[in-house]
Amino acid sequence: MKIYHNPRCSKSRETLQILKDNHQDVEIIEYLKDTPSAEDLKVILKKLGKKPEEILRKGEAIFKEKFKGKTLTDEEWIKAMVENPKLIERPIVIKGEKAVLGRPPENVLGLI
Repeated sequence: MKIYHNPRCSKSRETLQILKDNHQDVEIIEYLKDTPSAEDLKVILKKLGKKPEEILRKGEAIFKEKFKGKTLTDEEWIKAMVENPKLIERPIVIKGEKAVLGRPPENVLGLI
């Protein structure tokens, strides 16, 4: 199991704690330091069953400054997330071929 994690985010910490409380072996990926590639994001999106625009953090300053009101292709959104990883919604938990957003953190229970 993998978690794309931001230790400064309370929802990310809560999700990780649920995994630990349920004795899950978790690989922690701090995505702000170890940004997923465009190919990684495509795989993650497929597992989530979501389009790139659906996992954007639209409240982030970088979104408001650079992207608000813009219509981009899926490829362009993926490129924007690789270049600005703060735009990626967190946490994302992956187990095998399935993934969930930990918003709310209890979503992860479906993978356990």
